[in-house]
Amino acid sequence: MPWFLVAIVVALGGGIAGWVRWLVRRRGVWFIRLNDAIPVNAHYWRERMARHGEYLYVAIGDSAAQGIGASRPGRSYVGMIARHVRTVSPAKWRVANLSVSGATVSLALKNQLPKLRKLEPDLCTVAIGANDIAAFDPERFERDLRALYSALPSHTIVADVPCFYFNPRERIVRQANEILRRVAGEFGLEVVPLHELTRRQGARGIVTQFAGDLFHPNDRGYAVWARAFEPAVDARLRSTGLGAGALDADDPRSTVGDPLPVSAPEADAPRGS
Repeated sequence: MPWFLVAIVVALGGGIAGWVRWLVRRRGVWFIRLNDAIPVNAHYWRERMARHGEYLYVAIGDSAAQGIGASRPGRSYVGMIARHVRTVSPAKWRVANLSVSGATVSLALKNQLPKLRKLEPDLCTVAIGANDIAAFDPERFERDLRALYSALPSHTIVADVPCFYFNPRERIVRQANEILRRVAGEFGLEVVPLHELTRRQGARGIVTQFAGDLFHPNDRGYAVWARAFEPAVDARLRSTGLGAGALDADDPRSTVGDPLPVSAPEADAPRGS
């Protein structure tokens, strides 16, 4: 091989190795940063739950519902849905975000469902299952989903597990979603296509829609999650007479999927609000 080709290969190899080392260090910093955000976000949602409102929106989920990875808790998908509901509905709404960071379906059954049973939500969303993928047991997953879904209000809006892109576990995600959709159908629950919408983001989504840990969405990523829920949320509001109907994306009142303007650094730096 000519010497200049050898030099190019060595340079490329060194560059890639350096990039990998930088990425590993960056992820380590972000793991610490996002872990520190867990109590901040939980406190934010506890305060919101204590507020008064004529109507109630309840969310069940994991760290995504808490907004880990967003620049602030209110820019999670739950925060964006809540803001959208308040925009299109004349009613005064309260948000009870029962989600817990790290929750699996089994843990949601244990820790979140008992709290839901004490409430009467006018709108309820559930997005959980991503934390079940690492140690996936299809039989247990289906059993736990069945127990959870059977206890949800009939109008609950469920999301499937988002796309894991090139992660080897994406195959398991597809299997989990087949189970999820089938069980939800048995109980008449609407499933919004979160997996399909996140999959469509492709390489652009991988590069621009994740926090530094490369797992949790950032503000842009959560905007995609909120868009997945939007049609079903609007339909629920219309069916109860609480909404003015779906808004066009260009309507200045539309806030779902459109986080408040932030600078580029802010969009990737979680902090309390």
